[in-house]
Amino acid sequence: MKNGLIWFCRIAVGLLFIFSGLIKANDPLGFSYKLEEYFEVFHITFLNNLALTSAILLCALEMLLGFALLIGVRAVKVAWGLLLLIIFFGFLTFYSAFFKVVQTCGCFGDAIPLTPWQSFSKDMVLLVLVAVLFVNRKAIKPLFSAKTGDKWLIGAAVFSVGFGLFTYNFMPFVDFLPYKIGANIAEEMKTPPGAPQDVFELTYHLKNKKTGATKVMNDKDYLSTNIWKDTNWEVVGDPENKLIKKGFEPKIRDLAIQDAQRNDYTKELLSSPYYSLIIVAYDLDKTNDDAINRLNALAINATQNFNIRTILLTSNAAPSAEAFAKAHKLVSEIFYADGVPLKTMIRSNPGLILLRNGVIINKWHYHSAPKYDDLVKKYFQQQ
Repeated sequence: MKNGLIWFCRIAVGLLFIFSGLIKANDPLGFSYKLEEYFEVFHITFLNNLALTSAILLCALEMLLGFALLIGVRAVKVAWGLLLLIIFFGFLTFYSAFFKVVQTCGCFGDAIPLTPWQSFSKDMVLLVLVAVLFVNRKAIKPLFSAKTGDKWLIGAAVFSVGFGLFTYNFMPFVDFLPYKIGANIAEEMKTPPGAPQDVFELTYHLKNKKTGATKVMNDKDYLSTNIWKDTNWEVVGDPENKLIKKGFEPKIRDLAIQDAQRNDYTKELLSSPYYSLIIVAYDLDKTNDDAINRLNALAINATQNFNIRTILLTSNAAPSAEAFAKAHKLVSEIFYADGVPLKTMIRSNPGLILLRNGVIINKWHYHSAPKYDDLVKKYFQQQ
């Protein structure tokens, strides 16, 4: 019975840690953005430069601990590592939920978005399972000899770190974001007719002038009981408007593309029936200059030979972007959008998107940007 419980906890915890680490390592840059949110909450923004490294290593540690638990290697140290990690995660998710700061913890990346309370509940269940393993850590039997187990562990460590480095440099294997290949951006921005709306509840704090008694009532009870007519009761402070049921929310809700004069070009750019090449560089101050020059050469050929519209999309201020374009002799039109949707569009700075009729035909990290001849053969000759 005891051995069966240990094996159940071992398999459940091991697989969940591997899955959690793997799904975040699929998009380490996205996870690093989440870490930066936590750094801001705890006023340790001086760690922002370490966010990406921390993201890759933390994902690797999750996968490594999960794998080590499954094969039973170094069980005592692994049990300690799991316990400390789940206590750390539990603290973060509780803090997020209770103080309403980081509203999605990023536990499973963008694949399975969880609310802070859902994340905290998940961590508490995991904590119970890990506690069972910790108490019985010396009873965890290895599947291999110590020497063989260490070799497997080294291999797992190389894979775990290597996977995160690869996806950072060449885009996620699976894109869970709303700007994935094949997505129609305009459609993803729409709210369908008759879609459920947000439901709010107004809460009143009341105090009896004679007895000093207090009550808390929602707006329906406040009206139905006619307490508002009773002059002995007064409303204390402002009524609290609380969201009790979330309505429909489009996948893309924060994209607005403008020119330097703040004229909106979102609809025009997303309705063009022709190919457009979009160079997305959310921050030109941090972008890869060599990649910008290579993408600019691609844009020059596409514009001259096939009249392809090429656009630089950035969140920089107009004077900064125009100075950058002049310094790099960019041929692309410059448009502006908030940095958050640009980071979501493509996990690369810069990155390249091929757009037509508002549909993302393809997109590339600058490390894997296509050659001009390949674009011509696959796309431009067929339009």
